[in-house]
Amino acid sequence: MKPNEKLDIRNILMDLNKYRPRRRGWTWRDIKPIQMGEFRYEQVSQGLTNFVPLPGARYLNNIDPQPDAVITSEIASGRFEDDIRRMRMAAYHGADHIMVIRTAGQSHIDGLLEGTPQGVGGIPITRKQVRAQRKALDIIEDEVGRPINYHSYVSGVAGPEIAVMFVEEGVNGAHQDPQYNVLYRNVNMLRSYVDAAESKKIMAYGNMAQIDGAHNANATARDAWKVMPELLVQHAINSRMSERIGISPDLICLSTVPPAASPSPDLKLNLPYAIALREFFDKYRMRAQMNTKYISSSTREATVTHVLNLLISRMTSADIQSTITPDEGRNVPWHMYNIEALDTAKQAMAGLDDLMSMIEFKKEGYLPNKVREIQERAVLMLEEILEMGGYFKAVEEGMFVDSGYYPERSGDGIIRKSEGGIGNNTIIKRASDYLAPVTAHYGYNNVEQYNVEYINDPAKLIDKCTFEDPDLIQYIDELDEEDNVNNRLDDNEKYRSSSLIKPEVQWLGDGVITFDLVFPVASDIAEASALLVAKNMGLLQPEIIHVEVLHPSEGTRVQVKGVLNFDIDTSKIVIPKKEKLLDDDEITNYVKKHKLKVVAGTGGNDEHSVGMREILDIKHGGIEKYGFDYTYLGTSVSIEKFIDAAIEVDADCVLISLIISHDDIHYKNMKKLNDYAIEKGVRDKLLLIAGGTQITPALARKQGIDQGFARGTKGKDVASFIVKRHKQIHES
Repeated sequence: MKPNEKLDIRNILMDLNKYRPRRRGWTWRDIKPIQMGEFRYEQVSQGLTNFVPLPGARYLNNIDPQPDAVITSEIASGRFEDDIRRMRMAAYHGADHIMVIRTAGQSHIDGLLEGTPQGVGGIPITRKQVRAQRKALDIIEDEVGRPINYHSYVSGVAGPEIAVMFVEEGVNGAHQDPQYNVLYRNVNMLRSYVDAAESKKIMAYGNMAQIDGAHNANATARDAWKVMPELLVQHAINSRMSERIGISPDLICLSTVPPAASPSPDLKLNLPYAIALREFFDKYRMRAQMNTKYISSSTREATVTHVLNLLISRMTSADIQSTITPDEGRNVPWHMYNIEALDTAKQAMAGLDDLMSMIEFKKEGYLPNKVREIQERAVLMLEEILEMGGYFKAVEEGMFVDSGYYPERSGDGIIRKSEGGIGNNTIIKRASDYLAPVTAHYGYNNVEQYNVEYINDPAKLIDKCTFEDPDLIQYIDELDEEDNVNNRLDDNEKYRSSSLIKPEVQWLGDGVITFDLVFPVASDIAEASALLVAKNMGLLQPEIIHVEVLHPSEGTRVQVKGVLNFDIDTSKIVIPKKEKLLDDDEITNYVKKHKLKVVAGTGGNDEHSVGMREILDIKHGGIEKYGFDYTYLGTSVSIEKFIDAAIEVDADCVLISLIISHDDIHYKNMKKLNDYAIEKGVRDKLLLIAGGTQITPALARKQGIDQGFARGTKGKDVASFIVKRHKQIHES
């Protein structure tokens, strides 16, 4: 794949029955210090072959330092074919952990689904969906030059079946924690733990990374910052079980979600917890994530929380850094927010590189005392659970997800009964002659009665199972003639194979746009007014997605989304050719060598100065930073004065800003500038450049000007043009 080529979804879906994953197991980043440009980074990993750098990197030769932690992007819109495109976007921004997991989804499924049209709740849980995305990721990881881990979750009463399918299809990681089933999905305790044992055994065989679900306690409890001791206990229960079954400690990942968020005293609550957790569980990996409990519909608020959590990751550790999207509170998985979250993580982690070589924690006082207190409370809680008779008894007593700060109790814990829940009475004791001639089966499976040589390889009794021979897998394609991916692709084919496009936020051609409004009224009137605006704009399905009170009576900000009902034909769009810019060093060296001088100002009766000053001043990245010697004449400068001043200071270039355009005065002033330079006999010596909101390169050249620059022009654009044209004139 080349960056300028689109993924062909139909090609990816072709011959899926023949696709085989090229590897199993999780891949960590290759971490080592790197010299990148003028900077040395310590907490970094290998760079990418193809990437999109951070916006600010344009001032640093587009360097793209990749953090040491695996970076997560959560992608699950419910249309797996569209998610494939977003996976590619995410990979270009540094994601190498694509987590396809959303809402209830798989937790409520009673068996492995085959041939369904879409993932349930966004989760691709049919073989076709998983296989298509893993195949696409093979292509994408070749393109960016780094392995990409594919992830979903193994839970609900279908957990073992899902685990088998995931290993067969090359899924690299999954959530797996029987406590999640018990506490949050009301799966019977016995069933949940038996299923978990089988699932974990399978995951261990596939070298899959396991992430636990302890963080759901602080997402569920009323006072989340009080459940820190319980979080340690939940982590301990699942991690130890996983290790005993055979998952390598290097692949056991604790979901280290901070229990609190600002405007609480974020670091004072979350940092001691993070340290306590890492001290107790230093043999396992840490997967750092922000707490979605506190996310509202404000993307700014979510981003601040994200950055504070990233600071904790740098002050402690993070092997996997999750990037919950800023729109999580809106429950709408949009492309742009996946990318914003990835860029936030990459930017913050690069900016905080090697932080702990410069600071250290206090050995006495609040921090170490709080760390010790959290750990002591966790140990006491675990001891009480053992005294009660174990985990099941403790759950029956409502000990978990209780909002009290243990040993305090609030009486609001989740209560489940051993004899109750989904899947109750479905556990059957194995018969004495039970046989399971398959690989990675948990527990005693009686193989020695048939062939003692196959105890460690029971699948040999039947020659092979699907883990050894993928050709034994029964692949089922679409079953629904109406609701399937092929029909969905047909429905929006014109956006794939023609010049027609529509804006999108989630699915190809969905036509969704968003916009901001501010009204000088209270929020209820503002919301109604915003919907009226959307209706009068001709938008379909208008919806308020965010309301922010600026003042109870003086102002309300409203964000609206709606759907456009027309297409854009790109074949009819005329796109001006972009000038290729010189790099900063080449510009600077040339200007220094030739001592280039510029005369600049705002022409005619125009008083606008801001745009010109941004082109000139070093503070805004203007031409001054490249060493240009400029004379600023000010505003409302007569056209003649530009040329006279240029002659007086022996300038090489004149920059004129022309904003006012009534009566075509900007045309007339450009022509007048050119004519006066000819009259004074200096036109061949001077470069004449005009800029303004209504000026284009073609328009400027038509009036005799060398180049025109429109809205959005930066100092580098002008500097690069001057150097290239000066070089062309004087070296030809």
